[in-house]
Amino acid sequence: MFTSIERKSPRNRRRRAQAVAIAALWAGALTLAGLTVAAWLSASAKAAPANVSQPVQTASSAPARVKAPSGIGRDATPAELSAWDIDVRPDFKGLPKGQGSVADGQKLFDARCASCHGTFGESNEVFNPLVGGTTADDIKTGHVASLRANNQPVRTTLMKVDTISTIWDYIRRAMPWNAPRSLTPDEVYAVTAYILNLGEIVPADFVLSDKNIADVQKSMPNRNGMTRAHGMWRVGDKPDTHNKACMQDCPEAGIVTSALPAYARDAHGDLAAQNRVIGPVRGVDTKLPPLSGTAAQNASVRKTAALVTLGMTSPDAPAQTAAVTSPAATLADKNGCLACHGVTDKKIGPAFSEVATKYHGQSDATEKLVAKIRAGGAGNWGSMPMPPQAQVAETDVRTMVDWILRGAH
Repeated sequence: MFTSIERKSPRNRRRRAQAVAIAALWAGALTLAGLTVAAWLSASAKAAPANVSQPVQTASSAPARVKAPSGIGRDATPAELSAWDIDVRPDFKGLPKGQGSVADGQKLFDARCASCHGTFGESNEVFNPLVGGTTADDIKTGHVASLRANNQPVRTTLMKVDTISTIWDYIRRAMPWNAPRSLTPDEVYAVTAYILNLGEIVPADFVLSDKNIADVQKSMPNRNGMTRAHGMWRVGDKPDTHNKACMQDCPEAGIVTSALPAYARDAHGDLAAQNRVIGPVRGVDTKLPPLSGTAAQNASVRKTAALVTLGMTSPDAPAQTAAVTSPAATLADKNGCLACHGVTDKKIGPAFSEVATKYHGQSDATEKLVAKIRAGGAGNWGSMPMPPQAQVAETDVRTMVDWILRGAH
């Protein structure tokens, strides 16, 4: 028996050796595969941002949304998106449904627009005219002839604008000056219809709506006046000018400046205070001599001077907001009163200090001023009318009147 086992041992040894070799090959292959997978997972982890879930896609599924890092912002709500998404395109996409007549537009214009734009859009020394300079032939051709003839003293809105959507969109966003975005869509349609009627584009009995505005667009005087076939729109297109730069005898440094003539410097009060106190650049403070500092220094001085005029700070104090002044001053700022009236300096309307002086000692001064503010009017302080302020609460009007009669202190 022993001898028989010894004879078979060489074959058994070969079989065991073969089995060990095959096992070693499988082990090496599995090890190599494991290392490859580990390396791939490690590279993927390094490439992916922290705390971002990686979307799993299939051939039939849409790309999954990438989750924002925790603690940084949030998705905008539908209400927030709709509040910003109000633009109206030239093809009228985004235009809300509604309508407004020329007659209704005239009432709104007289009440809320005429004080700045004139009763018939002819200007009231505040803004350029809205209408004028266009003819019946312009409406037929879509080209405003006076733009080429250069025979108009000023270019009006209807001379320049080529789409009704531009007018509609701007009125909705920015008008009236003291209460932007307070008009309803129907009111915007009405005011736009009245302006178009002033330009003799639509008749007096016309009702403008989202259904017929595209047809009215075909009668805009300057509808064919804008072209995109030039280099301002597409790189490589034909430029607007054909001059060649000489590049000789150039000055070392160019000076860009503008100035008001001396006779016109204080014709309309402090221009700086008649702008919204937003941003680094202010209008010229016409109550002071011309400034000679740097642009940044001048901007700071102008803004502070404007705040002083508006009664929102003192000359020796840093700029403050209306929120830290008296409740009456806050109301005056909120309701747009400070856009036309300064505290101590005349602007479009009289200064509050002038009003206080005029009515000083009159027992019925409060009731007179409340009635004037509510009804509006012109003639007491010049030809510039004040629009009625019927939208302001009675208690707020009385609070502001009491503040004005005390010298706006």
